[in-house]
Amino acid sequence: MASHAAETLIGAAVLAVAAGFLYYASTAAGISAGSGQYTLTAKFRSVEGLDVGSDVRLAGVKIGTLTGVSLDQETYRAVTRMAVNDTVQIPDDSDVKVATDGLLGGAFLEITAGGSPFMLEDGDEILLTQGSVSLINLLMKFVGNDSSGTSNSE
Repeated sequence: MASHAAETLIGAAVLAVAAGFLYYASTAAGISAGSGQYTLTAKFRSVEGLDVGSDVRLAGVKIGTLTGVSLDQETYRAVTRMAVNDTVQIPDDSDVKVATDGLLGGAFLEITAGGSPFMLEDGDEILLTQGSVSLINLLMKFVGNDSSGTSNSE
């Protein structure tokens, strides 16, 4: 009978630790029950490198999380949805771009605040966007340029 009680206590401890890990993971990823956040959208030509759960930053400070990415079937642009902390008010003339942490770092959304006195509200769209830049495409353009100053066509 004592072994059953010990097994029950160990099982309860395992469940408590699992619940703690789940809580930590949800808070670290910025997932919440929806309170304390508002949703913004933005459309990009390319969101290469971004994943759901990526950071949304303003002045280098995490203010939210990317909650969804989909394709607009009419414009063929990537539509992103982000949850932003409601303690942060963003001017409606702000812009957002896909940025990376260094050459090999992960991608995130970087918001640059504008100067408008009017703030974005829940469900609004950030209109000024800049998509991700492919490092391979940049290198190919650099290598492909003729740096000798002469033209190959005569």
